[in-house]
Amino acid sequence: MTMLEGLFQPMHLLVILVIVLIIFGPGKLPELGNSIGKAIKGFKKAMAEPDEKPGNAGEGKKIEDKKE
Repeated sequence: MTMLEGLFQPMHLLVILVIVLIIFGPGKLPELGNSIGKAIKGFKKAMAEPDEKPGNAGEGKKIEDKKE
């Protein structure tokens, strides 16, 4: 028997929703959902982009030390 076996039953999700409403309040939930949605969208976009080679990251930029 695992610890997470019956975690996502409807009654448990309802209790979690009530606790979230008490903590954040009903006015803050749309803002919270929007920020979570933007984070997920950004994560998916970053996963879909091709990887850059680490050696090319600083190519073309030279920093010279100035001695005064």
